[in-house]
Amino acid sequence: MKVAFVGKGGSGKTTLAALLARHLTAEGRPVLAIDADINQHLAVALGGSAAVSTARPLSERLPAIKEYLRGDNPRIRSATEMVKTTPPGQGSRLLRVAEENPIYRECVAAVGGVRLAATGEFNAEDLGVACYHSKVGAVELMLNHLLDGPGEYVVVDMTAGADSFASGLFTRFDRTFLVCEPTVRSVGVYRQYAGYARDYGVALSVIGNKVEDASDVDFLHEHVGADLLGWMSRSAYVRRAERGTVGPLHDLEEANRAVLGLMADAVDGTTQDWSAFTRWAHEFHRRNAEAWANDRTGVDLTAQIDRDFHMGPTALVGAAATA
Repeated sequence: MKVAFVGKGGSGKTTLAALLARHLTAEGRPVLAIDADINQHLAVALGGSAAVSTARPLSERLPAIKEYLRGDNPRIRSATEMVKTTPPGQGSRLLRVAEENPIYRECVAAVGGVRLAATGEFNAEDLGVACYHSKVGAVELMLNHLLDGPGEYVVVDMTAGADSFASGLFTRFDRTFLVCEPTVRSVGVYRQYAGYARDYGVALSVIGNKVEDASDVDFLHEHVGADLLGWMSRSAYVRRAERGTVGPLHDLEEANRAVLGLMADAVDGTTQDWSAFTRWAHEFHRRNAEAWANDRTGVDLTAQIDRDFHMGPTALVGAAATA
Protein backbone atom coordinates (compact mmCIF):
# COMPACT_ATOMS: atom_id res chain seq x y z
CA MET A 1 0.00 0.00 0.00
CA LYS A 2 1.40 3.37 -1.00
CA VAL A 3 0.87 6.07 1.65
CA ALA A 4 1.55 9.81 1.32
CA PHE A 5 1.91 12.44 4.03
CA VAL A 6 1.07 16.00 3.01
CA GLY A 7 0.14 19.24 4.76
CA LYS A 8 1.19 22.78 5.48
CA GLY A 9 4.86 23.31 6.17
CA GLY A 10 5.51 22.83 9.88
CA SER A 11 2.27 20.91 10.45
CA GLY A 12 4.13 17.79 11.54
CA LYS A 13 3.78 15.60 8.45
CA THR A 14 7.38 14.39 8.66
CA THR A 15 6.92 13.48 12.32
CA LEU A 16 3.70 11.58 11.57
CA ALA A 17 5.26 9.81 8.58
CA ALA A 18 8.15 8.66 10.76
CA LEU A 19 5.86 7.50 13.56
CA LEU A 20 3.65 5.47 11.22
CA ALA A 21 6.67 3.91 9.47
CA ARG A 22 8.12 2.93 12.86
CA HIS A 23 4.74 1.61 14.06
CA LEU A 24 4.33 -0.62 11.00
CA THR A 25 7.94 -1.81 11.13
CA ALA A 26 7.63 -2.66 14.83
CA GLU A 27 4.68 -4.90 13.96
CA GLY A 28 6.88 -6.82 11.54
CA ARG A 29 5.31 -5.45 8.37
CA PRO A 30 7.45 -4.75 5.28
CA VAL A 31 7.97 -0.98 5.02
CA LEU A 32 9.89 1.28 2.66
CA ALA A 33 9.99 4.94 3.71
CA ILE A 34 10.87 7.65 1.18
CA ASP A 35 11.80 11.24 1.94
CA ALA A 36 10.46 13.27 -0.99
CA ASP A 37 10.36 16.63 0.80
CA ILE A 38 12.63 19.50 -0.18
CA ASN A 39 13.57 19.64 3.52
CA GLN A 40 15.19 16.24 4.07
CA HIS A 41 14.27 15.59 7.71
CA LEU A 42 12.75 12.11 7.68
CA ALA A 43 16.01 10.38 8.61
CA VAL A 44 16.32 12.57 11.70
CA ALA A 45 12.67 11.97 12.62
CA LEU A 46 13.32 8.24 12.43
CA GLY A 47 16.20 8.61 14.88
CA GLY A 48 19.11 8.75 12.47
CA SER A 49 21.61 11.40 11.49
CA ALA A 50 20.85 14.27 9.14
CA ALA A 51 22.56 12.37 6.31
CA VAL A 52 22.13 8.66 5.60
CA SER A 53 25.78 8.05 4.82
CA THR A 54 25.37 4.43 3.71
CA ALA A 55 22.87 5.25 0.96
CA ARG A 56 23.05 7.46 -2.11
CA PRO A 57 20.24 9.91 -2.88
CA LEU A 58 17.78 8.66 -5.46
CA SER A 59 18.25 11.80 -7.56
CA GLU A 60 21.98 11.03 -7.94
CA ARG A 61 21.19 7.60 -9.34
CA LEU A 62 18.34 8.62 -11.67
CA PRO A 63 20.07 7.44 -14.91
CA ALA A 64 20.78 4.03 -13.34
CA ILE A 65 17.23 3.83 -11.97
CA LYS A 66 15.86 4.50 -15.45
CA GLU A 67 18.10 1.89 -17.03
CA TYR A 68 17.08 -0.74 -14.49
CA LEU A 69 13.34 -0.07 -14.72
CA ARG A 70 13.44 0.03 -18.53
CA GLY A 71 14.38 -3.65 -18.64
CA ASP A 72 13.78 -4.85 -22.18
CA ASN A 73 10.61 -2.85 -22.80
CA PRO A 74 10.56 -2.52 -26.61
CA ARG A 75 8.68 0.79 -26.44
CA ILE A 76 11.67 2.48 -24.76
CA ARG A 77 14.79 2.50 -26.91
CA SER A 78 17.08 3.93 -24.23
CA ALA A 79 17.01 5.25 -20.68
CA THR A 80 17.48 8.79 -22.03
CA GLU A 81 13.95 8.55 -23.42
CA MET A 82 12.50 7.93 -19.96
CA VAL A 83 11.01 10.80 -17.96
CA LYS A 84 9.48 10.95 -14.49
CA THR A 85 6.04 9.90 -15.78
CA THR A 86 7.15 6.99 -17.99
CA PRO A 87 4.76 4.12 -17.24
CA PRO A 88 5.71 0.45 -17.16
CA GLY A 89 4.90 -1.86 -20.05
CA GLN A 90 5.70 -5.33 -21.33
CA GLY A 91 9.35 -6.01 -20.49
CA SER A 92 9.71 -3.29 -17.83
CA ARG A 93 11.18 -4.23 -14.48
CA LEU A 94 8.85 -3.81 -11.53
CA LEU A 95 9.85 -3.14 -7.95
CA ARG A 96 8.52 -4.85 -4.82
CA VAL A 97 8.53 -3.33 -1.35
CA ALA A 98 10.83 -5.98 0.11
CA GLU A 99 13.32 -7.44 -2.34
CA GLU A 100 16.94 -7.27 -3.40
CA ASN A 101 17.65 -5.08 -6.42
CA PRO A 102 20.41 -2.67 -7.53
CA ILE A 103 18.36 0.44 -6.66
CA TYR A 104 17.74 -0.63 -3.07
CA ARG A 105 21.33 -1.80 -2.60
CA GLU A 106 22.63 1.67 -3.41
CA CYS A 107 19.83 3.94 -2.22
CA VAL A 108 18.12 2.27 0.77
CA ALA A 109 19.52 2.10 4.30
CA ALA A 110 18.07 1.15 7.66
CA VAL A 111 17.49 4.23 9.81
CA GLY A 112 15.97 3.77 13.25
CA GLY A 113 15.01 0.26 12.16
CA VAL A 114 13.12 1.54 9.09
CA ARG A 115 14.29 1.05 5.49
CA LEU A 116 14.68 4.56 4.07
CA ALA A 117 15.42 6.11 0.69
CA ALA A 118 15.76 9.86 0.12
CA THR A 119 15.58 12.06 -2.96
CA GLY A 120 18.50 14.20 -1.80
CA GLU A 121 18.86 17.85 -0.99
CA PHE A 122 19.42 20.85 -3.20
CA ASN A 123 23.12 21.43 -3.72
CA ALA A 124 25.11 24.42 -4.91
CA GLU A 125 24.77 23.38 -8.57
CA ASP A 126 20.97 23.30 -8.30
CA LEU A 127 20.49 26.77 -6.85
CA GLY A 128 18.89 29.15 -9.34
CA VAL A 129 18.82 26.65 -12.20
CA ALA A 130 16.63 23.71 -11.11
CA CYS A 131 13.36 23.05 -9.32
CA TYR A 132 12.88 20.34 -6.76
CA HIS A 133 10.62 18.38 -9.11
CA SER A 134 13.78 17.32 -10.95
CA LYS A 135 14.72 15.34 -7.83
CA VAL A 136 11.25 14.10 -6.90
CA GLY A 137 10.99 12.70 -10.43
CA ALA A 138 12.98 9.67 -9.28
CA VAL A 139 10.28 8.92 -6.70
CA GLU A 140 7.47 9.28 -9.23
CA LEU A 141 9.22 6.95 -11.66
CA MET A 142 9.79 4.35 -8.94
CA LEU A 143 6.20 4.50 -7.71
CA ASN A 144 4.96 4.04 -11.28
CA HIS A 145 6.91 0.76 -11.36
CA LEU A 146 6.25 -0.39 -7.78
CA LEU A 147 3.99 -3.41 -7.38
CA ASP A 148 2.91 -3.52 -3.75
CA GLY A 149 0.10 -5.34 -2.05
CA PRO A 150 -1.89 -5.49 1.18
CA GLY A 151 0.29 -5.93 4.26
CA GLU A 152 3.29 -4.09 2.79
CA TYR A 153 3.76 -0.35 2.83
CA VAL A 154 5.54 2.52 1.09
CA VAL A 155 5.41 5.63 3.32
CA VAL A 156 6.32 8.86 1.52
CA ASP A 157 6.93 12.23 3.16
CA MET A 158 5.86 14.67 0.46
CA THR A 159 6.60 18.34 -0.18
CA ALA A 160 4.57 20.88 1.77
CA GLY A 161 1.30 22.43 0.65
CA ALA A 162 -0.26 21.46 -2.67
CA ASP A 163 3.07 21.30 -4.48
CA SER A 164 2.68 17.61 -5.39
CA PHE A 165 -0.08 18.64 -7.79
CA ALA A 166 2.63 20.03 -10.07
CA SER A 167 2.94 16.44 -11.33
CA GLY A 168 0.83 13.29 -11.34
CA LEU A 169 2.59 12.08 -8.19
CA PHE A 170 -0.47 12.69 -6.04
CA THR A 171 -2.35 9.90 -7.90
CA ARG A 172 0.28 7.28 -7.05
CA PHE A 173 -0.99 6.63 -3.52
CA ASP A 174 -3.63 4.33 -2.10
CA ARG A 175 -4.16 6.56 0.95
CA THR A 176 -3.09 10.16 1.56
CA PHE A 177 -2.85 11.53 5.09
CA LEU A 178 -3.10 15.31 5.33
CA VAL A 179 -1.68 16.53 8.64
CA CYS A 180 -3.66 19.55 9.79
CA GLU A 181 -3.12 21.87 12.74
CA PRO A 182 -6.21 23.55 14.24
CA THR A 183 -5.44 26.83 12.45
CA VAL A 184 -6.97 28.75 9.57
CA ARG A 185 -3.80 28.49 7.49
CA SER A 186 -3.54 24.72 7.91
CA VAL A 187 -7.22 24.24 7.12
CA GLY A 188 -6.68 26.36 4.01
CA VAL A 189 -4.09 23.87 2.75
CA TYR A 190 -6.59 21.06 3.42
CA ARG A 191 -9.27 22.80 1.37
CA GLN A 192 -6.88 23.41 -1.49
CA TYR A 193 -5.62 19.82 -1.47
CA ALA A 194 -9.08 18.29 -1.09
CA GLY A 195 -10.41 20.45 -3.91
CA TYR A 196 -7.70 19.31 -6.31
CA ALA A 197 -7.89 15.67 -5.21
CA ARG A 198 -11.65 15.31 -5.49
CA ASP A 199 -11.68 14.89 -9.27
CA TYR A 200 -9.03 12.15 -9.15
CA GLY A 201 -10.53 9.82 -6.57
CA VAL A 202 -7.73 10.40 -4.06
CA ALA A 203 -8.46 8.59 -0.77
CA LEU A 204 -7.83 11.40 1.72
CA SER A 205 -7.81 11.29 5.52
CA VAL A 206 -7.00 14.21 7.82
CA ILE A 207 -4.95 13.76 10.98
CA GLY A 208 -5.20 16.67 13.37
CA ASN A 209 -1.93 17.56 15.05
CA LYS A 210 -0.76 19.69 17.98
CA VAL A 211 -4.25 19.52 19.47
CA GLU A 212 -4.44 21.02 22.96
CA ASP A 213 -8.08 20.90 24.01
CA ALA A 214 -11.67 20.19 22.97
CA SER A 215 -11.98 23.52 21.17
CA ASP A 216 -9.19 22.45 18.81
CA VAL A 217 -11.06 19.25 18.04
CA ASP A 218 -14.28 21.19 17.47
CA PHE A 219 -12.44 23.53 15.10
CA LEU A 220 -11.14 20.59 13.06
CA HIS A 221 -14.56 18.94 12.94
CA GLU A 222 -16.10 22.20 11.76
CA HIS A 223 -13.64 22.78 8.93
CA VAL A 224 -12.65 19.24 7.92
CA GLY A 225 -15.79 17.26 8.64
CA ALA A 226 -15.89 13.56 7.87
CA ASP A 227 -12.33 13.58 6.50
CA LEU A 228 -11.01 13.86 10.07
CA LEU A 229 -9.76 10.39 11.04
CA GLY A 230 -8.14 11.29 14.36
CA TRP A 231 -5.86 13.73 16.11
CA MET A 232 -2.55 13.83 17.93
CA SER A 233 -2.29 15.86 21.09
CA ARG A 234 0.68 18.01 22.03
CA SER A 235 3.37 15.48 22.86
CA ALA A 236 6.32 15.58 25.23
CA TYR A 237 7.65 12.55 23.35
CA VAL A 238 7.63 14.46 20.06
CA ARG A 239 9.25 17.52 21.67
CA ARG A 240 12.10 15.32 22.91
CA ALA A 241 12.43 13.79 19.45
CA GLU A 242 12.61 17.23 17.84
CA ARG A 243 15.50 17.99 20.18
CA GLY A 244 17.35 14.90 19.02
CA THR A 245 16.20 12.20 21.45
CA VAL A 246 13.99 9.71 19.63
CA GLY A 247 12.85 7.29 22.30
CA PRO A 248 11.28 3.85 21.99
CA LEU A 249 7.86 3.98 20.38
CA HIS A 250 6.18 2.56 23.48
CA ASP A 251 7.09 5.81 25.27
CA LEU A 252 4.72 7.73 23.01
CA GLU A 253 1.59 8.78 24.85
CA GLU A 254 -1.08 6.07 24.79
CA ALA A 255 -3.73 8.21 23.07
CA ASN A 256 -1.26 9.24 20.38
CA ARG A 257 -0.15 5.63 19.86
CA ALA A 258 -3.80 4.74 19.33
CA VAL A 259 -3.95 7.22 16.45
CA LEU A 260 -1.15 5.31 14.71
CA GLY A 261 -3.34 2.22 14.95
CA LEU A 262 -6.25 4.11 13.40
CA MET A 263 -4.03 5.20 10.55
CA ALA A 264 -2.76 1.67 9.93
CA ASP A 265 -6.34 0.38 9.94
CA ALA A 266 -7.37 3.07 7.46
CA VAL A 267 -4.58 2.05 5.10
CA ASP A 268 -5.42 -1.64 5.45
CA GLY A 269 -9.08 -0.86 4.78
CA THR A 270 -8.29 0.92 1.52
CA THR A 271 -8.98 -0.95 -1.70
CA GLN A 272 -6.14 -0.78 -4.18
CA ASP A 273 -7.57 0.48 -7.46
CA TRP A 274 -5.00 -0.70 -9.97
CA SER A 275 -7.21 0.27 -12.90
CA ALA A 276 -7.23 3.90 -11.74
CA PHE A 277 -3.50 3.71 -10.98
CA THR A 278 -2.79 2.60 -14.54
CA ARG A 279 -5.28 5.03 -16.11
CA TRP A 280 -3.82 8.08 -14.37
CA ALA A 281 -0.26 6.95 -15.09
CA HIS A 282 -1.09 6.89 -18.79
CA GLU A 283 -2.98 10.19 -18.66
CA PHE A 284 -0.27 12.17 -16.86
CA HIS A 285 2.43 10.70 -19.07
CA ARG A 286 0.50 11.84 -22.12
CA ARG A 287 0.07 15.33 -20.64
CA ASN A 288 3.77 15.65 -19.81
CA ALA A 289 4.84 14.27 -23.18
CA GLU A 290 2.74 16.80 -25.06
CA ALA A 291 3.58 19.72 -22.73
CA TRP A 292 7.38 19.42 -22.64
CA ALA A 293 8.90 15.93 -22.77
CA ASN A 294 8.49 15.29 -26.49
CA ASP A 295 10.37 18.50 -27.29
CA ARG A 296 13.08 17.74 -24.75
CA THR A 297 13.74 14.17 -25.92
CA GLY A 298 12.99 14.63 -29.62
CA VAL A 299 10.68 11.62 -29.75
CA ASP A 300 6.94 11.02 -29.27
CA LEU A 301 6.86 9.66 -25.74
CA THR A 302 3.15 8.88 -25.93
CA ALA A 303 4.25 5.78 -27.87
CA GLN A 304 5.62 4.44 -24.56
CA ILE A 305 2.07 3.93 -23.27
CA ASP A 306 1.34 0.19 -23.42
CA ARG A 307 -2.43 -0.06 -23.16
CA ASP A 308 -2.26 -3.85 -22.98
CA PHE A 309 -0.18 -3.74 -19.79
CA HIS A 310 -1.91 -3.05 -16.48
CA MET A 311 -0.34 -2.74 -13.06
CA GLY A 312 -1.77 -5.13 -10.49
CA PRO A 313 -1.36 -8.66 -9.15
CA THR A 314 -0.91 -10.17 -12.63
CA ALA A 315 1.56 -7.55 -13.88
CA LEU A 316 4.65 -9.64 -13.14
CA VAL A 317 3.63 -12.01 -15.94
CA GLY A 318 4.60 -9.39 -18.51
CA ALA A 319 7.52 -7.86 -16.63
CA ALA A 320 11.23 -8.50 -16.94
CA ALA A 321 12.93 -10.59 -14.29
CA THR A 322 14.57 -8.66 -11.46
CA ALA A 323 18.30 -8.77 -10.92
